[in-house]
Formats: sequence, C-alpha cells, structure tokens
Amino acid sequence: MFKTTALAAALATTATFAAAQDNPTVGGAPMMADRTIAENASAAPNLTTLVAAVKAAGMAETLTGDGPFTVFAPTDAAFGMISEASLTQLMDEKNVAQLRQILGCHVVAAEAFSTDIAGMIADDGGMHVVPTVGGCELQAYMEGDALKLKDENGRVATVTTADVDQSNGVVHVIDRVILPSGQAG
Repeated sequence: MFKTTALAAALATTATFAAAQDNPTVGGAPMMADRTIAENASAAPNLTTLVAAVKAAGMAETLTGDGPFTVFAPTDAAFGMISEASLTQLMDEKNVAQLRQILGCHVVAAEAFSTDIAGMIADDGGMHVVPTVGGCELQAYMEGDALKLKDENGRVATVTTADVDQSNGVVHVIDRVILPSGQAG
C-alpha cells in the first residue's frame, strides 16, 4: 500500500512539473494544444503509419471531432513490428472493419492524463481495466515510472511520451500496436 501511495505521489509531483512545461513534442514536432488529435498526429514525423491507417479506416473525421478522447498512439517503429505483408493486407479497403477495430482499441472515449491513469491504477491495487471504443479491455499498470498497457493477447505497450494535450483530448505515444483478442501481429 505504501509503495502504491508513494508511486502515486511521485507521479503527481512529476505531472505537476510537466504541466508547467510546454506541451511535449512528438517525433521532434511541436504539438499544439489548440489543435485536434488528427491535426497534431499529421504533423508528427514518427506517426505517419498511424495517420495513414486512420485515413484508410475513415476515422480521421472522428479524431477531429469534439471528443474528449484519449489516444494511445503507436509510432512508426511500433507498426514496424508487424510484418509488411500483414500491414499491407490490413490497410486494404476490404479489411476496413478489422482496421477500425484495431484502431478503436487505441482510443478511449474520455480524457485521461497520466496522473488520472496512475490514480486509477493505485485505486485498483496496481492494475486498472481500460475499456476502449474498439471493444478491447486493456490492463494499465505501472512498472517503475513507466506506464504500461497490456492488450487481450498479453502484448505490452509502454507509454514513451505522455500527456500530449490536444483540443479534443490527450495523446500518449506508445511503442507497440495494441490488438484485439485473438489477433496476432
């Protein structure tokens, strides 16, 4: 209990300091808090595959909407862990439903900054279930100072850049693509 409370306090202190700083950059590109998730993602050089997938799935309009959303945004390197053939097949227009489901597993229909998530993890005894708009249930937990997300297949993504404020929510950049139950990647 003390360890969890101390971790939550440390995260809150870190988040307070981070909030005093400018919005984080993503891939070296400045992220503007007055722009939407889709607009900022399009400016990030390390989110090009995600942006292409969102466009192929017809979800760009959703991510320019009012929100609020929390998006766990996989980098190009994260998509690089999926075979090129599988990624090409997934981006094919005949697989749009599957692509939408996968992308939906990266989106939460609420705004949750890292301090909010850390608080929920602490309140739930070290693991918090995160339901996504794609129907996935992610398991959020802390490993040291790192926020981790485990998908239904046991694959773990680490938040590499947290709390990128957007006009319609928040983005947390992750290092692995999250997949729905039963899908391998």
